[in-house]
Amino acid sequence: MKRNVLFSLIMLAAGALMAADPSPKDDVTSAAQKLAAKDNYGWKTTVETPGGGGGGGRFRPGPTEGKTEKDGATFLSMTRGDNTIEAVLKGDKGAIKTEDGWKTLAEATQGGDGQPNPGMFLARMLKNFKSPAAEVENLAGKVKELKKAEDAYSGELTEEGAKQLLTFGPRPGGGDGPTVSDAKGSVKFWITDGVLSKFQTKVQGKVSFNGNDRDVDRTTTVEIKDVGKTKVSVPDEAKSKLT
Repeated sequence: MKRNVLFSLIMLAAGALMAADPSPKDDVTSAAQKLAAKDNYGWKTTVETPGGGGGGGRFRPGPTEGKTEKDGATFLSMTRGDNTIEAVLKGDKGAIKTEDGWKTLAEATQGGDGQPNPGMFLARMLKNFKSPAAEVENLAGKVKELKKAEDAYSGELTEEGAKQLLTFGPRPGGGDGPTVSDAKGSVKFWITDGVLSKFQTKVQGKVSFNGNDRDVDRTTTVEIKDVGKTKVSVPDEAKSKLT
């Protein structure tokens, strides 16, 4: 009898230990939360599109440099073709630097006689923007199963998760948007000293919009840098657009 009781206690203790053992998804989420808790950090985003599958011309995505401060502003410098676009975000407000000076996201979508314009696309993208820490927490929920191998955590995206990455998230205010077929993708996360240090997404699929079909093959890599050493400076003209 005593032996049976002892065995039961051992099994219960083992079960409790197993339940307390964090999963790979818990590890990644925790690493993202620890990054978000830092006073500030910077990052660099690079996009690879083999064979031009992610678009081309003057809007072809180049590197993006970002800086953010906890409970403060986020500054973005985005390269598109031969152009560099600067933007500032704070809370639910945002501003883009244009040839005519800084404009709010709403102001940037105006013009074009009702036709889509670059400002409209950028404003939509910025309204859906998430800092790397927040993006990783979001991505962790779109993975079928995360597994740890060597120095990274990786997994396949759900079909819906891949679709959202291919179209840069839902359209603000609803409305018809691109349709996506054959969507698939994967993610990979790197953690250093318990804090998120890098992540990568790969997505493929066919995106259809306004009767045009485009095959997309895009790899996006985000490298975290200057944690605790980053300073965000917002121009006065941009600040006036964030109030």
